[in-house]
Amino acid sequence: MSHTDGARGMGGRRALVTGATGYVGGLLVPRLLQDGWSVRVLTRDAGRLPGAWRDDVEVVEGDARSPDDLDRALGPDGEQALDVAYYLLHSMDRDGDFVARDRRLARKFGAAARRGEVRRLVYLSGLHPDGPLSAHLASRVEVGRILLGSGVPTAVLQAATVIGDGSVSFEMLRHLTTRLPVMVAPKWLHNLIQPVAIDDVLHYLVRAAELPAEINRAFDIGGPDVLTYEQMMQVFAQETGQRRRLIATVPVLTPRLASHWVGVVTPVDAGVAKPLVGSLVHEVVCREDDILTLVGPPPGGRTAYRDAVRAAMAEVAPDTALRRLRQGVAAVVATSVLGGLLTAPDSRWYRLLDKPAWQPPAGVFPVVWTALYADIAAVSALTLDDLDRRAAGEGEGARRAGRERRAYQRALGLNLVLNASWSASFFRAHRPALAVVHSAALAVSAADLARRAGRVRDTRGWALTPYAAWCAFATVLSGELTRRNR
Repeated sequence: MSHTDGARGMGGRRALVTGATGYVGGLLVPRLLQDGWSVRVLTRDAGRLPGAWRDDVEVVEGDARSPDDLDRALGPDGEQALDVAYYLLHSMDRDGDFVARDRRLARKFGAAARRGEVRRLVYLSGLHPDGPLSAHLASRVEVGRILLGSGVPTAVLQAATVIGDGSVSFEMLRHLTTRLPVMVAPKWLHNLIQPVAIDDVLHYLVRAAELPAEINRAFDIGGPDVLTYEQMMQVFAQETGQRRRLIATVPVLTPRLASHWVGVVTPVDAGVAKPLVGSLVHEVVCREDDILTLVGPPPGGRTAYRDAVRAAMAEVAPDTALRRLRQGVAAVVATSVLGGLLTAPDSRWYRLLDKPAWQPPAGVFPVVWTALYADIAAVSALTLDDLDRRAAGEGEGARRAGRERRAYQRALGLNLVLNASWSASFFRAHRPALAVVHSAALAVSAADLARRAGRVRDTRGWALTPYAAWCAFATVLSGELTRRNR
């Protein structure tokens, strides 16, 4: 299916952009349009394209894994072949071997570009050192080699951390810095990185399309600053008005463990965080700057890291995670205090109850509940923060996020009320049968809370599963106490 508009037939230079619903692609399209390019995009869902420029481009709906769809996207428009095709695709997710999938995707794309007589390919890859690489960087390098060997002149632009609002690597850095004023982190925080501003990346992407046909190679691109990841975090804190972060590094936090930690603390999904964190074990510094000679530096020169951070954060909504965490802690503390005041494990009535042998010792309950309350507060804070960010946008997605946020808050409030008042049913009213019904309602509420959190991020739902399981156990225990003490 192909949608055409005024963009078709404009003549002049023609470009295809893949990944147009992603961060870099979504910014590259308007930059190309501004520079007078006719732009075609390949996307699986035209409805996801930004409304600001959707009507100014030719849209080919299709899947980059399909040779037929690739031929439609990369084929000529009448007699005019594409001047450039931008390869901004990757398979980093939870769905299996992204290395093999990226390999197949690149081969199909290169073959289709050659059949369509595309004049040039431009690929945004990852900056890397020599030697053994993480799976993520090794895959990026392999994709670049496949495209370079496709028979179509290719420019592979190799960047380290891209600094811009929407860049996943920058999102990871800023949320770690903002949410963790004190942290124990892996030793690779001392590795050197040469970050690059998103505006500089867009400059190189646009200008790379104009390289002479005989150029078929990779280029390192970066900003003027070389910093450690820790220095990047400290500068970010300084530029955003935060206190200096206290960071202790340890050698035992593996990339796998660190990726799960990042997935919990930040909005970055663990399936994406894992390859990104794995790449941070390498020092990524430009070894050449030939691109500056061939296409020229960005207007005004390369952007300093501090300036890139300020530009990226200029219109970013405040991170609400810490505020949400304070609210969550206050709510669960109030629940714990009220529930504790209603609990009377030393009462004569309770001591005389016939209890099953499998009931946990009295000392287990406060330990378990402390951990569960901390779990509820942390997961709810992160879930509501995710919904806050989604609701801050525009369109139906933002309105849906607002509804989900209100529904989660109501579900959380109901759950905490049921939690705090259970002791009144059991210890104050001395009615174990009523406590069974109360516990069952609490277990259902806890499961519903986990379901709602899981809709926002599946790992959050799993994190609340122990709470629901404990409430279900409490229901079974209350039922046994009722049976024994009729």
